[in-house]
Amino acid sequence: MRELKIDTTLFVFETESELPTDVIELMDAAKIARLNAHAPYSNFAVGAALLLDNNQVITGSNQENASYPSGLCAERTAIYYAGAKYPEAKILKIAIIAGSLKHKTLKPIPPCGACRQAIAEYEVKQSTPIEIYFMGVSGQVIKSNSLENLLPLIFDKSQL
Repeated sequence: MRELKIDTTLFVFETESELPTDVIELMDAAKIARLNAHAPYSNFAVGAALLLDNNQVITGSNQENASYPSGLCAERTAIYYAGAKYPEAKILKIAIIAGSLKHKTLKPIPPCGACRQAIAEYEVKQSTPIEIYFMGVSGQVIKSNSLENLLPLIFDKSQL
């Protein structure tokens, strides 16, 4: 037996004002998308915004359903729409803002496991990393240069 050590690097911005201008604009789009979340069960609203290599910005928000597994996260809503509308475009960046509708969420909220898998699928498909920025309703923003930092041992088409 041998030990496998996995290192990851994330970058922490103390406030949104430290972000590059294009990322601030993407975060603003995610904030607006979050207003369209349908979250009557969890009271946890999420907005996501993608920047594509064709300069299109695609947004999504979480959409819940009384039959819980039938809902969809903001990240996947945006990613799948981008894949359907612009199948040849690459996703360059994704901005995610998430938080409770009942109290202030200051801790950065990363994508859930299902969304990480969906992002991984698109990174593999396009053969280029996707920058991921995520935050709570306010406060710090965390940046990952690739999904690989958040899900280092991905399952992808090479295993099928």
